[in-house]
Amino acid sequence: MRILIVSDIHANLIALNTVIEAAGSFDRIWCLGDVVGYGPEPNACIETLRAYDLLCIAGNHDWAVLDKLDLEEFNPDARGAALWTRNQLSVNNLDWLHALPERVAPQLDKFTLVHGSPRYPIWEYVLTPAVARLNFDHFDTPVCLMGHTHVPVVYRHAPGARTALAEPLVENAPLTFGPERMMINPGSVGQPRDGDNRAAFAVLDTETATLTPHRVAYDIGATQAKMEQAGLPLRLIARLSYGW
Repeated sequence: MRILIVSDIHANLIALNTVIEAAGSFDRIWCLGDVVGYGPEPNACIETLRAYDLLCIAGNHDWAVLDKLDLEEFNPDARGAALWTRNQLSVNNLDWLHALPERVAPQLDKFTLVHGSPRYPIWEYVLTPAVARLNFDHFDTPVCLMGHTHVPVVYRHAPGARTALAEPLVENAPLTFGPERMMINPGSVGQPRDGDNRAAFAVLDTETATLTPHRVAYDIGATQAKMEQAGLPLRLIARLSYGW
Protein backbone atom coordinates (compact mmCIF):
# COMPACT_ATOMS: atom_id res chain seq x y z
CA MET A 1 0.00 0.00 0.00
CA ARG A 2 1.17 3.51 -0.84
CA ILE A 3 0.04 6.19 1.60
CA LEU A 4 0.39 9.91 0.89
CA ILE A 5 1.38 11.71 4.09
CA VAL A 6 0.59 15.41 4.31
CA SER A 7 0.56 17.95 7.11
CA ASP A 8 -0.07 21.63 7.70
CA ILE A 9 -1.94 22.28 4.46
CA HIS A 10 -3.27 25.53 5.91
CA ALA A 11 -6.01 26.10 3.36
CA ASN A 12 -3.51 26.29 0.49
CA LEU A 13 -5.48 24.47 -2.18
CA ILE A 14 -3.03 25.11 -4.99
CA ALA A 15 -0.21 23.53 -2.98
CA LEU A 16 -2.41 20.59 -1.99
CA ASN A 17 -3.50 19.85 -5.55
CA THR A 18 0.11 20.09 -6.74
CA VAL A 19 1.20 17.60 -4.07
CA ILE A 20 -1.57 15.16 -4.96
CA GLU A 21 -0.54 15.29 -8.62
CA ALA A 22 3.17 14.94 -7.82
CA ALA A 23 2.59 11.96 -5.53
CA GLY A 24 1.37 9.81 -8.39
CA SER A 25 -0.63 6.73 -7.51
CA PHE A 26 -1.50 6.14 -3.86
CA ASP A 27 -4.12 4.20 -1.94
CA ARG A 28 -4.81 6.45 1.02
CA ILE A 29 -4.02 9.83 2.59
CA TRP A 30 -2.86 10.34 6.14
CA CYS A 31 -3.15 13.99 7.17
CA LEU A 32 -1.36 15.16 10.31
CA GLY A 33 -3.56 18.17 11.04
CA ASP A 34 -3.90 21.89 10.36
CA VAL A 35 -5.96 21.51 7.22
CA VAL A 36 -7.13 25.10 7.70
CA GLY A 37 -5.80 28.39 9.04
CA TYR A 38 -3.59 31.01 7.34
CA GLY A 39 -4.64 30.24 3.77
CA PRO A 40 -7.47 31.32 1.44
CA GLU A 41 -9.40 28.13 0.58
CA PRO A 42 -10.37 26.19 3.71
CA ASN A 43 -13.58 24.63 2.42
CA ALA A 44 -12.00 23.45 -0.81
CA CYS A 45 -9.04 21.88 1.01
CA ILE A 46 -11.32 19.92 3.33
CA GLU A 47 -13.49 18.76 0.45
CA THR A 48 -10.48 17.77 -1.65
CA LEU A 49 -9.12 15.59 1.16
CA ARG A 50 -12.50 14.03 1.87
CA ALA A 51 -12.73 12.81 -1.72
CA TYR A 52 -10.00 10.26 -0.90
CA ASP A 53 -9.69 7.33 1.50
CA LEU A 54 -8.59 9.60 4.32
CA LEU A 55 -7.35 9.42 7.88
CA CYS A 56 -6.98 12.89 9.38
CA ILE A 57 -6.21 14.17 12.86
CA ALA A 58 -6.79 17.59 14.41
CA GLY A 59 -4.22 20.37 14.57
CA ASN A 60 -4.16 23.52 16.65
CA HIS A 61 -5.46 25.71 13.82
CA ASP A 62 -8.30 23.27 13.20
CA TRP A 63 -9.20 23.61 16.88
CA ALA A 64 -8.79 27.39 16.79
CA VAL A 65 -11.55 27.88 14.24
CA LEU A 66 -13.81 25.72 16.43
CA ASP A 67 -13.12 27.82 19.55
CA LYS A 68 -11.48 24.81 21.19
CA LEU A 69 -8.36 26.90 21.82
CA ASP A 70 -7.99 30.39 23.25
CA LEU A 71 -7.17 32.63 20.29
CA GLU A 72 -5.23 34.91 22.63
CA GLU A 73 -2.51 32.25 22.49
CA PHE A 74 -2.10 32.99 18.77
CA ASN A 75 -0.11 35.87 17.31
CA PRO A 76 -2.23 38.64 15.74
CA ASP A 77 -1.82 37.37 12.16
CA ALA A 78 -2.73 33.79 13.05
CA ARG A 79 -5.64 35.01 15.17
CA GLY A 80 -6.97 37.18 12.36
CA ALA A 81 -6.69 34.32 9.88
CA ALA A 82 -8.48 31.95 12.27
CA LEU A 83 -11.37 34.37 12.70
CA TRP A 84 -11.61 34.85 8.93
CA THR A 85 -11.53 31.07 8.40
CA ARG A 86 -14.25 30.50 10.99
CA ASN A 87 -16.58 32.75 9.01
CA GLN A 88 -15.82 30.98 5.72
CA LEU A 89 -16.34 27.36 6.70
CA SER A 90 -19.56 25.58 5.85
CA VAL A 91 -21.55 23.92 8.62
CA ASN A 92 -20.71 20.52 7.15
CA ASN A 93 -16.99 21.24 7.19
CA LEU A 94 -17.13 22.65 10.71
CA ASP A 95 -18.80 19.42 11.81
CA TRP A 96 -16.09 17.43 10.08
CA LEU A 97 -13.36 19.37 11.90
CA HIS A 98 -15.17 18.82 15.20
CA ALA A 99 -15.01 15.06 14.66
CA LEU A 100 -11.25 14.87 14.05
CA PRO A 101 -9.35 12.88 16.71
CA GLU A 102 -6.28 14.22 18.51
CA ARG A 103 -4.25 11.06 17.99
CA VAL A 104 -4.60 7.77 16.14
CA ALA A 105 -2.65 4.57 15.64
CA PRO A 106 -3.92 3.29 12.27
CA GLN A 107 -1.57 0.32 12.31
CA LEU A 108 -1.32 -0.40 16.03
CA ASP A 109 1.93 -2.30 15.78
CA LYS A 110 3.72 0.26 13.58
CA PHE A 111 2.54 3.89 13.45
CA THR A 112 1.17 6.61 15.71
CA LEU A 113 -0.14 9.86 14.21
CA VAL A 114 -0.22 13.18 16.07
CA HIS A 115 -0.09 16.84 15.10
CA GLY A 116 2.19 18.38 17.71
CA SER A 117 3.74 15.62 19.81
CA PRO A 118 2.79 12.29 21.41
CA ARG A 119 2.92 13.96 24.83
CA TYR A 120 0.73 16.94 23.91
CA PRO A 121 -0.86 16.06 20.56
CA ILE A 122 -2.30 19.44 19.63
CA TRP A 123 0.13 22.08 20.80
CA GLU A 124 3.69 20.95 21.65
CA TYR A 125 6.46 21.73 19.16
CA VAL A 126 9.16 19.07 18.79
CA LEU A 127 12.10 21.20 17.73
CA THR A 128 15.06 19.60 19.54
CA PRO A 129 16.43 16.11 20.20
CA ALA A 130 15.90 16.68 23.94
CA VAL A 131 12.17 17.28 23.51
CA ALA A 132 11.98 14.37 21.08
CA ARG A 133 13.65 12.04 23.58
CA LEU A 134 11.04 12.86 26.22
CA ASN A 135 8.28 12.16 23.73
CA PHE A 136 9.52 8.69 22.82
CA ASP A 137 8.15 7.64 26.21
CA HIS A 138 4.63 8.69 25.18
CA PHE A 139 3.95 6.30 22.31
CA ASP A 140 4.42 2.57 21.90
CA THR A 141 4.76 2.04 18.15
CA PRO A 142 8.09 1.99 16.30
CA VAL A 143 7.22 5.17 14.35
CA CYS A 144 5.39 8.39 15.19
CA LEU A 145 4.38 10.75 12.39
CA MET A 146 3.88 14.39 13.39
CA GLY A 147 3.57 17.91 11.99
CA HIS A 148 3.15 21.37 13.56
CA THR A 149 6.69 22.74 13.14
CA HIS A 150 6.50 22.86 9.32
CA VAL A 151 10.11 21.59 9.22
CA PRO A 152 10.99 18.16 7.77
CA VAL A 153 13.05 16.10 10.21
CA VAL A 154 13.52 12.61 11.60
CA TYR A 155 14.42 11.91 15.22
CA ARG A 156 15.92 8.50 15.94
CA HIS A 157 16.08 6.67 19.25
CA ALA A 158 18.06 3.45 19.45
CA PRO A 159 17.12 0.75 21.99
CA GLY A 160 18.64 1.63 25.36
CA ALA A 161 19.94 5.03 24.22
CA ARG A 162 19.64 7.96 26.60
CA THR A 163 19.40 10.55 23.82
CA ALA A 164 17.67 11.01 20.48
CA LEU A 165 19.41 12.04 17.28
CA ALA A 166 18.00 14.53 14.75
CA GLU A 167 18.54 14.37 11.00
CA PRO A 168 17.02 16.46 8.21
CA LEU A 169 14.86 14.55 5.78
CA VAL A 170 16.65 14.25 2.45
CA GLU A 171 14.47 14.85 -0.57
CA ASN A 172 13.72 11.67 -2.55
CA ALA A 173 15.89 9.56 -0.21
CA PRO A 174 13.85 6.69 1.27
CA LEU A 175 13.93 6.12 5.02
CA THR A 176 14.00 2.44 5.87
CA PHE A 177 12.41 1.36 9.13
CA GLY A 178 14.73 -0.71 11.29
CA PRO A 179 15.52 -1.38 14.95
CA GLU A 180 15.60 2.32 15.86
CA ARG A 181 12.36 4.01 16.79
CA MET A 182 11.60 7.18 14.84
CA MET A 183 9.62 10.39 15.06
CA ILE A 184 9.16 11.78 11.55
CA ASN A 185 7.88 15.18 10.44
CA PRO A 186 7.24 15.35 6.67
CA GLY A 187 7.10 19.17 6.65
CA SER A 188 4.31 21.44 5.49
CA VAL A 189 2.27 21.37 2.31
CA GLY A 190 0.91 24.89 2.58
CA GLN A 191 3.40 26.99 4.55
CA PRO A 192 6.95 25.52 4.70
CA ARG A 193 9.28 27.03 7.30
CA ASP A 194 12.66 25.49 6.55
CA GLY A 195 13.84 28.07 4.01
CA ASP A 196 12.51 26.04 1.07
CA ASN A 197 9.26 27.43 -0.32
CA ARG A 198 8.28 24.22 -2.10
CA ALA A 199 5.46 22.11 -0.70
CA ALA A 200 6.65 19.16 1.39
CA PHE A 201 5.08 15.71 1.66
CA ALA A 202 6.03 12.05 2.00
CA VAL A 203 4.94 8.71 0.60
CA LEU A 204 4.85 5.64 2.83
CA ASP A 205 5.22 2.27 1.11
CA THR A 206 4.06 -0.43 3.51
CA GLU A 207 5.33 -3.27 1.30
CA THR A 208 8.93 -2.04 1.24
CA ALA A 209 8.72 -0.50 4.75
CA THR A 210 10.06 2.82 3.52
CA LEU A 211 9.01 6.45 3.76
CA THR A 212 10.22 8.81 1.05
CA PRO A 213 10.15 12.60 1.54
CA HIS A 214 9.45 14.83 -1.45
CA ARG A 215 9.29 18.51 -2.39
CA VAL A 216 7.38 20.10 -5.23
CA ALA A 217 7.16 23.67 -6.51
CA TYR A 218 3.68 25.13 -6.80
CA ASP A 219 2.23 28.43 -8.02
CA ILE A 220 2.90 30.53 -4.93
CA GLY A 221 1.86 33.74 -6.68
CA ALA A 222 -1.59 32.35 -7.38
CA THR A 223 -2.09 31.45 -3.72
CA GLN A 224 -0.83 34.87 -2.67
CA ALA A 225 -3.29 36.56 -5.02
CA LYS A 226 -6.16 34.62 -3.45
CA MET A 227 -4.94 35.63 0.00
CA GLU A 228 -4.76 39.29 -1.00
CA GLN A 229 -8.28 39.11 -2.41
CA ALA A 230 -9.49 37.62 0.88
CA GLY A 231 -7.81 40.38 2.90
CA LEU A 232 -5.58 38.01 4.85
CA PRO A 233 -2.57 39.48 6.71
CA LEU A 234 0.30 40.69 4.53
CA ARG A 235 2.94 38.86 6.57
CA LEU A 236 1.22 35.54 5.92
CA ILE A 237 1.16 36.32 2.22
CA ALA A 238 4.82 37.32 2.03
CA ARG A 239 6.22 34.39 3.99
CA LEU A 240 5.13 31.88 1.36
CA SER A 241 7.73 33.28 -1.04
CA TYR A 242 10.58 32.59 1.36
CA GLY A 243 9.59 29.37 3.08
CA TRP A 244 9.78 30.71 6.62
